[in-house]
Amino acid sequence: MDEGAAKEYLLRNDERFQQLAAQHRQFEEKLSALTQRPFLTTDEQIEETVIKKKKLALKDQMHMLILQAQAQDPVH
Repeated sequence: MDEGAAKEYLLRNDERFQQLAAQHRQFEEKLSALTQRPFLTTDEQIEETVIKKKKLALKDQMHMLILQAQAQDPVH
């Protein structure tokens, strides 16, 4: 199963993956709101950096689940 198929499977069938994806979307929305601003305060700049790191950590966790799903695919 390719990465896209594994991701779709997990989005439909894996509660943990669904939670990670939802959190990832929330962070993306927060980042989008911050980047729309013409100027960020120091606190907002720190918040932006923290959100980016958390978002990346979620992406890494999601990727690990995708790799696990691919490894369990009986076609391989």
